[in-house]
Amino acid sequence: MALGFRPALIALGVVACFSCCEGTTGPSRLPTGIWGGDHISLSIAATSTHLELDCAHGDIPSVLTLDRQGQFQIAGTYAREHGGPIRQGEVPDSHPAIYSGQVASTTMTLTIRLSDVNESIGGFTLVSGSPGRVFKCL
Repeated sequence: MALGFRPALIALGVVACFSCCEGTTGPSRLPTGIWGGDHISLSIAATSTHLELDCAHGDIPSVLTLDRQGQFQIAGTYAREHGGPIRQGEVPDSHPAIYSGQVASTTMTLTIRLSDVNESIGGFTLVSGSPGRVFKCL
């Protein structure tokens, strides 16, 4: 090995050691399961996340990933529902949404912001393992 590469390899090794040996962890995915609270139920599957709310539902095309502080912010969709039957060909009242919040132990706080109309929905408090209490439109 040429002597010019040795300092670069040593530096790379030192950086790798510090990045993995600091005792902090990188982003982590929430495991599959349910989280629930008043007026909300969140289901995490292997590759996506689904929410049921009073007269609404939401979808996130991935699993929630937490940063080192236990926070998340992820894009998805949010659709308002209505009472009565859904008519054939009816276009859902769907909006792009940003789901953001924080997880501490078994408690999650969640806010939903509809990106296209800049409307905030929530704050919700969810507990891991709880099915939640949702009242659908009739």
